[in-house]
Amino acid sequence: MTTGEGPAPADRPSGDRSTGGPSTGGPSTADRPTVDRLTGDQPTGDRPTGVAYEQARAAETARASEGGQAKPYDPLKLCVYATVALLAWLFGAWAVLGFAALGFAGYWRARRAGLTRSKCYLRDTRLVLAYLGLLTLVAAAALVLPHTLR
Repeated sequence: MTTGEGPAPADRPSGDRSTGGPSTGGPSTADRPTVDRLTGDQPTGDRPTGVAYEQARAAETARASEGGQAKPYDPLKLCVYATVALLAWLFGAWAVLGFAALGFAGYWRARRAGLTRSKCYLRDTRLVLAYLGLLTLVAAAALVLPHTLR
């Protein structure tokens, strides 16, 4: 680099600017994954996936729209989990039956509206429906069986 040139821009490879070729010893542009210049996303095959990644991207987008001011993490999900656990402890199988039936109805409606992939750990809405249906049946059996075995 001569004294009249500044640092190379981040979106261009460093190298000999007169020929446009890569400098010796460094990675060539063919070795680096391509990035969509409009969205900044990597190709689908190289893109990380998962709920944590999606939440991090959403937080990054929200932070950028607020002028760079980062919000502190709100652990609302943990409060929800504790509340659900408390209700299950207090009401036993009735709470499991209620939450499973409510979840099943919600996923059934969402599936009929076109949702095929969920943020749930099971991902596929058919698996989520099967899981919630099984929970509903087990909870109902736990409530009915003690009264029928007398």
